[in-house]
Amino acid sequence: MGMPYHPMSDDEVWAFLASTPPHTGKLATTRKDGSAHVAPIWYVVDDRSLVFNTNAESLKGRNLRRDPRAALCVDDERPPFAFAIVEGTVEITDDVDDLHHWAAVIGGRYMGDDQADAYGARNGVPGELLIRLRPSRITSAADVAL
Repeated sequence: MGMPYHPMSDDEVWAFLASTPPHTGKLATTRKDGSAHVAPIWYVVDDRSLVFNTNAESLKGRNLRRDPRAALCVDDERPPFAFAIVEGTVEITDDVDDLHHWAAVIGGRYMGDDQADAYGARNGVPGELLIRLRPSRITSAADVAL
């Protein structure tokens, strides 16, 4: 018996990553000692890359400033189940205008448009980093349980 799951096409992957209601991403970074660190994040899709923010002094912020390689797993926990794992390197900026803009977009995606401005004001501040993960490899599967 063959397995029913199948990789998603490129367009299907990006539609899945941008779907609503949004899924959280589980971000993997590398600690200074080489061990893995995973943390849940909110993100948005922008031009076939993934954008999120974090505090510069958070473990993931420190890890990414030291080593820009990252992997992000996004999965749908409801049957028939699906996932995408995006691996690549990050670009980091601390430009406050960019931070404010994207923090509002991200907050609005997860909490509703009426909350966007509050999240922009809260997270679009000095000490926060704007991270853009540009994929070099994507692994995906849809219909895992069919």
